[in-house]
Amino acid sequence: MSPLAIARDGGVTRLRLARPDKANALDAALVDALLEAVQRAQADGTRLLAIEGEGRNFSGGFDFTGYENASHGELLLRFVRIEQLLQAVYHAPFATLALAHGRNFGAGADLFLACAIRLVAPDATFRLPGLRFGVQLGTRRLAARIGADEARALLAESRTVDADEALALGFTQRIAACDDWASIVSMEAGRAALLAPGAAARLRAATVADTRAQDMVDLVASVAEPGLAERIKAYRDGR
Repeated sequence: MSPLAIARDGGVTRLRLARPDKANALDAALVDALLEAVQRAQADGTRLLAIEGEGRNFSGGFDFTGYENASHGELLLRFVRIEQLLQAVYHAPFATLALAHGRNFGAGADLFLACAIRLVAPDATFRLPGLRFGVQLGTRRLAARIGADEARALLAESRTVDADEALALGFTQRIAACDDWASIVSMEAGRAALLAPGAAARLRAATVADTRAQDMVDLVASVAEPGLAERIKAYRDGR
């Protein structure tokens, strides 16, 4: 069964993370499927890409299953692929919309933040603990969303953010019940169609700072430090 459900309706592509038994954690297969879907959307006339999660939450983040037996190189590649996915979403030439509910962590919260339009259910919470085990992922994107000072505090404290604080910080732009999501997707699809594709792409390129190269360098440097598996174990034992 595919870890990603894809539905297309006119200019709207909807992606649903479909690993509810694993809290929609981002394993290699799901990341590859997401990246392929985002890349395909750049060529198929998509005007709005919407991402949501099946089950109790949007995404539990990096899937740690089997990390103890993975080589350092395998772990590095997995984080690099996640960064490639986040960059593809953040710099997409079309509108991107994330709809989150439930408890969300790490790379799952980063995927949410990579989208230009961010909507949460009242029960949504977010936590970004990556620096607790030494992985720097998405720091500049977070700072672009909520400001450098708030980003530093949030990452240093690794605290949980609820829906109300997420709205106050700019982590999300709106809180809405899941029952209202379908109408909101329709409304955002109409907004996404106001500009011609080329004009929309130029607007996004001109208003989104391109730090892709440095973001990848920072990630690789943080993951490449020896002892990643040990750091992950210490984090998971103490969280």
